[in-house]
Amino acid sequence: MGAIGAFTFVLHSHLPYARLAGRWPHGEEWIHEAASETYIPLLQTLYDLKEEGVRYKLTVGITPILAEQLADALVLDHFDQFLDERIEAATKDIAYFGDESATIENGSNRPQAEPDSDDAEDDEESGMAALPGSEPNTPDSETTADPHLHYLAEWYKNWYQSIKKAFNQRFNRDIIGAFRQLQDEGYIEITTSAATHGYLPLLSRDSSINAQIKTGISSYKRLFGREPRGIWLPECAYRPAYVNPDGSVRPGIESYLAENGLKVFFSETHTITGGAPVGVAAGDVIGPYGDIKRRYVIPASPTYLTPRRDVTTYHPYYVSETVQGPESEQHSGVAVIGRNNRTGQQVWSADWGYPGDFDYREFHKKAGTSGLQYWRVTGAKTDLAHKDYYHPEWAAYKVEQHAEHFAHLVGDLLREYHNDTAEYGLISSNYDTELFGHWWFEGINWLGKVLRHLANNPDVELTTASDFVSEHPPRQVLHLPESSWGAGGNHFTWDNGETRWMWQPIHEMEGRMEALANRYIDPTPDEAQMLAQAAREVLLAQSSDWPFLVTTGQAREYAIQRFSQHLERFNKLADKLESGQTDTELVAELYELDKVFPDIDYRVFRK
Repeated sequence: MGAIGAFTFVLHSHLPYARLAGRWPHGEEWIHEAASETYIPLLQTLYDLKEEGVRYKLTVGITPILAEQLADALVLDHFDQFLDERIEAATKDIAYFGDESATIENGSNRPQAEPDSDDAEDDEESGMAALPGSEPNTPDSETTADPHLHYLAEWYKNWYQSIKKAFNQRFNRDIIGAFRQLQDEGYIEITTSAATHGYLPLLSRDSSINAQIKTGISSYKRLFGREPRGIWLPECAYRPAYVNPDGSVRPGIESYLAENGLKVFFSETHTITGGAPVGVAAGDVIGPYGDIKRRYVIPASPTYLTPRRDVTTYHPYYVSETVQGPESEQHSGVAVIGRNNRTGQQVWSADWGYPGDFDYREFHKKAGTSGLQYWRVTGAKTDLAHKDYYHPEWAAYKVEQHAEHFAHLVGDLLREYHNDTAEYGLISSNYDTELFGHWWFEGINWLGKVLRHLANNPDVELTTASDFVSEHPPRQVLHLPESSWGAGGNHFTWDNGETRWMWQPIHEMEGRMEALANRYIDPTPDEAQMLAQAAREVLLAQSSDWPFLVTTGQAREYAIQRFSQHLERFNKLADKLESGQTDTELVAELYELDKVFPDIDYRVFRK
């Protein structure tokens, strides 16, 4: 007897453009942390499984702007330096915690918490901790020796050395190439996204939506050597077609996907089933999406709520061609797969998800000496000041338990659905990739063990999104409501009282870029370079990350600064182009700062 259902992890990998845009606490170090804690460990796990003969499959999305940075030589050089700094920090902690004779006089030369960032109230980096010999009100002299912290510092040193070895030797400093090989060998499907993760429903011109998608596809083809089949819509944000006040019709997002040959995308649960938002969209998750619910009281908007309907996330659906109207049975040829909420929340829930287990590493508390994380979650409401030390072997035991539990959960859900309906269902378990390793340190090990368990379960077929849609074509057409996986299931996270001011200049940039693309039919080489750089700056300013970081409070001032820089750079270029001038020095200067999409075609902005 064969499998009764299928399963795919869908991992959405994304970081904003941060090359040469600051280091700590905001900027390029985001990429270094994610590469060391998530991307390299994920590759190690997937290659280990492959070499063990485990026949697994999963879906891995890598946004174009992240892929461009992970392929950038300068970013990779800085990543190598970052690993050296982490190894050096752990080495210093080994000495600090291992010397029985070393003492610190109360009030002198003791290690202090590192200064908070400008956004200290909400900054994930603000949980710096004093260590032995550094607490206030200690005796006049106290040793810095601590056997367990000494052991953990050695453990971290070995861990970072293994990451550095894997990066330089096993993967030959080619993170993108390592993912590409896994796709070429049939283990993963890599999906694309909009070029800079632009929030598509709020862009004012069709040319900008088209430019985001086409530029993303072009980047994908250059880096991965093939056409993408699937796409992760930024923030799972979708809107159907609508009629402008002047009577013209703006196509739904599905029309742009169909035009560009994309066959499948992903949505939040409530987008498929109707009803109130759940999971990520409800804000009940760990990580930055959970910060929104803590900062705002978000009323449910009747505009975005649809009645519950008799459909399920166990099947893909064709998305209706919404330019034909909400009742149209004509479909776009593009399928949508909804996030399975039960498996999603088992990992992502802030209240009962696996990452909250008391033996897993505490994310928010970091040592003032080195920034290393030496503590465990300890308890649900335990204050950072009272966290217990981390024990890797305790965490490893819990990983085994939780992986087995999740694999059983997947099998039970598919079996229950099959028994109730006699149908072959799909569970799509969708997460931000950075949840694993970065936010949940043990998550990558857990992921590998889940894949191993499921590969050995004859009832479950491991698949990818596009493979499933190809082998089990949708049988039903669905009209999707306007939605996202942001707080409240709508656009609030990106369009609210703190971020609305951003959208007028974005819309003005869109109009100017479209006009320039239409005006310059046969540009000189210098004009073409200026137009290409102007196109880059528009795309970078459209990134959904800037309003997101403002709304969450994670890096508010940094996000405003970055958005304003791209706006200013575009305006300089557009002013000159509109007056018929060229400035090759300015283009060279800006390209060195914003060196992405080297083969960008400004003509994608034409109306």
